[in-house]
Amino acid sequence: MASQDWFDKDFYKVLGVSKDISEADLKKAYRKLARQYHPDSTQGDAAKEAKFKEISEAYSVLSDKDQREEYDQIRAMGSGGARFQAPGAGGTGGFEDVFSRFGGGSRGGSYQSADFDDLFSMFGQQQGGGFGSGRFGQSTGGFRGFGGPQRGADVTARTTLDFRTAVKGETITLAGEDGKPFKVKIPAGVSDGQKIRLRGRGRPSPDGGEPGDIVVQVTVRPHPVFTRDGLNLRVTVPVTFTEAALGATIEVPTLGGDPVKLRVAPGTPSGRVLRVKGRGVETAKGTGDLLAEVQVVVPSHLDGPAKEALERFHELEPKENPRAELMAKARE
Repeated sequence: MASQDWFDKDFYKVLGVSKDISEADLKKAYRKLARQYHPDSTQGDAAKEAKFKEISEAYSVLSDKDQREEYDQIRAMGSGGARFQAPGAGGTGGFEDVFSRFGGGSRGGSYQSADFDDLFSMFGQQQGGGFGSGRFGQSTGGFRGFGGPQRGADVTARTTLDFRTAVKGETITLAGEDGKPFKVKIPAGVSDGQKIRLRGRGRPSPDGGEPGDIVVQVTVRPHPVFTRDGLNLRVTVPVTFTEAALGATIEVPTLGGDPVKLRVAPGTPSGRVLRVKGRGVETAKGTGDLLAEVQVVVPSHLDGPAKEALERFHELEPKENPRAELMAKARE
């Protein structure tokens, strides 16, 4: 963007924020406006698309610490009447106001070299090349931080993955805006609602800059058996009353692999969690475990002999009240 544009445009007003706004609040304000005016939701409304471009332009400057500082300095000069004007009476073209900011001033139509040094150091530019280089007023190039090529817009997309694909990772094929398919590598351990950014896959720049990105939001289908708990996988494993009371060795399923055998200790209650090391979600950051939660299943129907045997057990079992501690704490 040309420095002339920075004199003319009030980026704070474009975003509807104050000059002392924090970076976090600036981002919130931009996101709110971007959602409102994004081309994907304005359905070809030219005025709103132009507004979106104006919003993006303002945010690209104000969100960059160095560019924001330079912008504020240039706007401060502009508020005092400094402009890059076409030559008029006297042939000065309005430059005297700019250089007077640096304490130089006019001496018979010439300026001290120190004034130029200060001006170029303010813009972060090496002296040399001067005003004859044609850098002022160009939409690309120019001083660093001024008017570089505009980055292309990001594009949002959604995809739904099977639970196993999300856990294990896989390369899938998606269709772009132009209908052409492209491959996306889904990393192992992607979670429901996570966003994956595909660099350079978005819309092209309008003036030769970098293309935007595609941001893919992932939805993961629930699994009938397993759930995610960070990098761990959880599964509920039913056991019989006698297995829980007497102890047993049981089989527990794993995601996409052979079952593993676990030892249920005698007297295991419902809700106890048995851990299988290294059989959870495997990612570059680490590997989780498989957590098997025991659930004691009470038979819904007993035949005569089984009922008689259980009644004899009831006569022989310890006469402790399992709810005694609960009742005592409730009275505290």
